[in-house]
Amino acid sequence: MLVAVCRHAESTENATKNTGFYQDPRPWTGPAAHALSRDLVGLTPRGFRQSVWLRGALTELVGPHPALYSSQYRRALDTAALALPDRAPDVTPLLNEQHYAEATYMTKRELFATFPDGAEDRRSRKHLWTPPGPGGESLAVGVLQRVCAFVDQLRAAAASTPQGVVAVTHHTAILALRSVLEEREVTELVEEARLRKTPNAGVLLYELREGRFHAAGTAEPDC
Repeated sequence: MLVAVCRHAESTENATKNTGFYQDPRPWTGPAAHALSRDLVGLTPRGFRQSVWLRGALTELVGPHPALYSSQYRRALDTAALALPDRAPDVTPLLNEQHYAEATYMTKRELFATFPDGAEDRRSRKHLWTPPGPGGESLAVGVLQRVCAFVDQLRAAAASTPQGVVAVTHHTAILALRSVLEEREVTELVEEARLRKTPNAGVLLYELREGRFHAAGTAEPDC
């Protein structure tokens, strides 16, 4: 089985990170901010071009008829629909972005001023930091548990359906997936991501052989 882990294409949030959704003071409540992030944030024109690029790239990497999975977030769903227009995705919360709860779209200054108890974890142990409020989940526990369940599903499916798989997801979920698939510590991957994240529409390819996943290639758009 070949598994292509794909970060969603460029979103309006990615393109306007410091001038758009992050405002101080934040004009929304935590639940409203999370709903915006999940349901409203779509792709930029560049993200559209990246998604079209993915059509050819994913066919080359995993074949013409892969099983398609996507998170519940609009930017991932839009990427999946444009990249593989003939495939209906299996939409799963297991691939969702880390849930930042009350911290969604808060600047660091506002976050630390509003929730000082968690400030040190956010500053120096971001993978262990649990965002405040209902649904908040840490990368090293909450997100990692979700993606472990997703990988277990892939292993189970491989026994009867050894077709290629495409999973369209998010930066934090990719860190957790890499931890599981590459058998590496989350902390190590977080440090690497400080220097360079998986780019928008970037693809990490893995092959399941004899019960273990092996890195099999990468691809990223030039647009």
